[in-house]
Amino acid sequence: MGYKNPWYDQQLSHHTPDGFQNPEAELRQPGDLQRWQKARKAAGLPHPPAQGYGAFQQQWWQPADLSGAEDAVWWLGHAAILLRIAGRYTLIDPALSARASPLRFYGPDRKTPSPLDINALPALETLLISHNHYDHLDSRTVRQILRRFPDVQVIVPLGLKRWFQRRGAKYVTELDWWQTFPAGAIEVTAVPARHWSMRTLFDRNRSLWCGFVLRTADWRFWFTGDSGYSDNLLAIVDALGPFDMAALPIGAYAPKWFMRGQHMDPDQSVSLYRYMNQPQTLPMHWGVFELADESLDEPPSELAEALIRAGLEGKTFRPWKMGEKRSLK
Repeated sequence: MGYKNPWYDQQLSHHTPDGFQNPEAELRQPGDLQRWQKARKAAGLPHPPAQGYGAFQQQWWQPADLSGAEDAVWWLGHAAILLRIAGRYTLIDPALSARASPLRFYGPDRKTPSPLDINALPALETLLISHNHYDHLDSRTVRQILRRFPDVQVIVPLGLKRWFQRRGAKYVTELDWWQTFPAGAIEVTAVPARHWSMRTLFDRNRSLWCGFVLRTADWRFWFTGDSGYSDNLLAIVDALGPFDMAALPIGAYAPKWFMRGQHMDPDQSVSLYRYMNQPQTLPMHWGVFELADESLDEPPSELAEALIRAGLEGKTFRPWKMGEKRSLK
């Protein structure tokens, strides 16, 4: 089952002869990366949380409690999300290792611990990966999952199937934007995102990036994945909504002149929240890795300010603790 792409006259506008592209215009210019890195280093960014890392962990972290049997969602920090639906577990983008890096000794390190050990999972039916960046596709976590749950169904965007097969995954399904795969009681649709992919110096945009819409008979959930804002994202709401729950990014947005083409800021996430008619919304992509210039504790306060600027109470768009559980009912 698939959906006709409602965005573009040409169904495959995000495909190129060498890989993939965003249909939106590229906002970065040559030299911008070096300009950002130089300014970041000169300013000593990012700064630690206002009360220090220890106090930040005490405020925003708790171990994930998997007790009970009800349908539920857990935020595991950054973009990692666990769902239990009809007694079956689904993991999304579980980067649970000590670093978001190909190296054990270098690269962005966790500032808050993982609230879940894979060994604590009683079962795992489905693994969803939105794209190949190290803070979403973590090799060490994936290997641990495949050892413990060798029959897990893996769902990935185009270009990532071989990566998983080389690591022993037996059941891997690749999806293009707007394609759907039935995973047990859940129908999983890959949806567009404004981002990019790269895992080595030689594979930039060779694999696709996406968000996911998960649907059951009576529940709909939109996980945006990594995405800069685009009015085109509204087509996902129009085509596959209304949503009962969404996970929207609020972190890794500073400086906006550099990050805006790949990460939303809180104001932009609030605009999507409003367009969706304010469902229960999980603010994600913050609190674990220092990937941009804002401090770890800035996204929650910026979200609160963005809701005020939008004239919204935002009772259903409040920060969760890492490890926190919410019932779907």
